[in-house]
Amino acid sequence: MSIKQQILKSDTFYHIYNHAVGNDKLFFMERNYSYFLSKYDEYISPIANTYCYCLMPNHFHFLIQLKSEKIIYTFLKEINRIPETVISFEEFKELSSPDEDVDYLNLHLIKLFSSLFNGYAQAVNIQEKRKGNLFIKGFRRKEITSSEYLKDLILYIHLNPVHHQFADKLETWKHNSYNSILSDKPTKLKRNEMFNLFEGKENFVFSHNQKNEEVIQRMESIMNE
Repeated sequence: MSIKQQILKSDTFYHIYNHAVGNDKLFFMERNYSYFLSKYDEYISPIANTYCYCLMPNHFHFLIQLKSEKIIYTFLKEINRIPETVISFEEFKELSSPDEDVDYLNLHLIKLFSSLFNGYAQAVNIQEKRKGNLFIKGFRRKEITSSEYLKDLILYIHLNPVHHQFADKLETWKHNSYNSILSDKPTKLKRNEMFNLFEGKENFVFSHNQKNEEVIQRMESIMNE
């Protein structure tokens, strides 16, 4: 199954990523980064736990865990995507299966991501006086299948700006989650869960400071499957 066709399922980890069309940028000004995150917070944070992310001038990466069917259903109901008078939670569950002709859960999750990307693109097109698609159609998503895959992906996402030569050092790139995770400030990121995954904060930092060419190559090979 291609990356673009992967079904989104509740209570599941995913690598979510995409790129600008052609040689275009996604983020033209500093304020665009924060605006994108605000739209992400509006559409995605209510239905997914965010572990880490990285925004770069022409592409982005997120590591998320989708929440339960009940939480997703409740949010969809709150924003009037599926009024309770039309479909109950029990009916929603029955329709949310890969065995159905149309997986209702997957359909609505894709629509939420589309709302994020379309809302952001419309604002940027107005700002830049441009027309047409900003993102490559069909955002990429890859299910995370093991704890080792999860750890490698965290390293890959945080190290992406250095890998693509947008920054000399990991700590100097402002538009990823690394510094927020290490700070003591309140965050929606799953900070403690990541420290536990790396067996402590010190080992989390140590792992990021190692030569990680093999991790990067392994992750990019998976992304291209």
